[in-house]
Amino acid sequence: MAVEPAAAMRSEGSRRHPSERIRWIDDRLPTLDAVHRLALAFDAILVAGVWQHVAPGGRERAFRKLGTLLKPGGVLVITLRDGPAPVGRPMHDTSLGEVEVLARSHGLEILRVDHTEDAMARTEVTWTTVVLRLPDDGAGALPLLRGIILSDEKSSTYKLGLLRAVARVAEYAPATAQPTGDVGDPDAVEIPLGLVAANWIRMYLPLVRLGLPQAPGNSGPDGLGFAKTGFRALADFSASAQDLRPGAMHTGERATLVRAAIGEAAATIAMMPANFMRFPNSERRVFHAQRERSRGRQMSLSLDVSTLREWGTLTVPGAVWRAMTRFGAWIEPVLVAEWARLTRRYAARMGMAIEPGKVEAALEWQEPLRSTVAGRAAAQRLIAKGRTVECVWSGCDLSMASLDVDHCLPWSAWPCDDLWNLLPADRRVNQHQKRDLLPSATLLASSRQRIVAWWEDAWLEDNLLGEVFIREAAAALPIECAATPAEVFSALEWRRLRLRQDQQLPEWHPAF
Repeated sequence: MAVEPAAAMRSEGSRRHPSERIRWIDDRLPTLDAVHRLALAFDAILVAGVWQHVAPGGRERAFRKLGTLLKPGGVLVITLRDGPAPVGRPMHDTSLGEVEVLARSHGLEILRVDHTEDAMARTEVTWTTVVLRLPDDGAGALPLLRGIILSDEKSSTYKLGLLRAVARVAEYAPATAQPTGDVGDPDAVEIPLGLVAANWIRMYLPLVRLGLPQAPGNSGPDGLGFAKTGFRALADFSASAQDLRPGAMHTGERATLVRAAIGEAAATIAMMPANFMRFPNSERRVFHAQRERSRGRQMSLSLDVSTLREWGTLTVPGAVWRAMTRFGAWIEPVLVAEWARLTRRYAARMGMAIEPGKVEAALEWQEPLRSTVAGRAAAQRLIAKGRTVECVWSGCDLSMASLDVDHCLPWSAWPCDDLWNLLPADRRVNQHQKRDLLPSATLLASSRQRIVAWWEDAWLEDNLLGEVFIREAAAALPIECAATPAEVFSALEWRRLRLRQDQQLPEWHPAF
């Protein structure tokens, strides 16, 4: 069977450059779907000996996709081939003029152009190297968001609630986004409306329980369009963040109530903030909500990605989505500060006194309480059966006395108790060496076999736990729902890289 040229080149490249610091990924121009799914931005992109293989009809899309992957100030280098195509290898003509037009259309500046002879000494072939740079974010997304947050007219906190709910998806569940194929905005994505609604409920529950006004004259659930039967019941039953996070499972009455609350919130989001949030000096909506009626069984509910899409989708402009995935650390505090200010203003009009810091405390994003119970129970089950449990970092055998359950991606930087993030570690290693550090790329790669073995033994051997493992991984990591352990591990490596890029966390480089 013939080997695809790109696969052969990747194989040869990995053979020649076996460094653990290099990550290889299978993707294609003009769409680059796999790379975009990682939600990463790059300082430099090199397109060497490739442009002649991109059909002219796909080059505008390919160039745009490459540009959206650049950080502000990032550099894109493209080499253009001039010369006859080899026999049996279809190629297309390239020109510097075409690249110049594309650069002007997409806001990139040309820094340098070099003309060189062919490195393989083919006299009939020459090359032009074009160096381009993205001078800034180029899309106006941050000014747009700032305008909505600080300047837009608001009759309630709903617009802020929608922006924050979407920003939380971008930060913690970017893998749930899918390209829309919208001709008007080819980089737009669709995210599950059910997930946006679940985030919405998580934000409003503490505020409503404390009676903090979210609209003029409001106190408690009365007067809030989404606070109907399901939401009120969850408020009365002390529903927690754990009940509404991706991957949660419910049965019986709780399933009915959670389903109803998400449906109520989705309807309000579609009719109110998504409907009235517009681009400046335009009637064009920023978000577009496409509602569906959830068709799931009433007596059970699993908040996996496919179920969360049953309520419909929310379309997010490409520039807004990129801004939220890259600048969430700056957007979140502005949202919270304006939300708190608006709440205090409503309270003052009502003659309601609010203690300093009370609103901010209620607006703090509630993650499930840090817990390693599931990991410890899995290790205890395996040890009781005479199975070996190893420290994934050092490789030493563990007993229940020496066992710690480590969050692979540190809880302090990314609160996540998903099963894939809970790993067995030697107590001394975890408490005195790793602590809140991010494992280096080299360490993670060298621990791959032990991590995958732990996943298989602790979670995937059990049908129920295996389903939870895959469901949680699909919501948080850039993978498909039916992923293999190897694919989950590869996605974990990409998520580690993004955490390192976004937060500049110090890395752990032990010498085992």
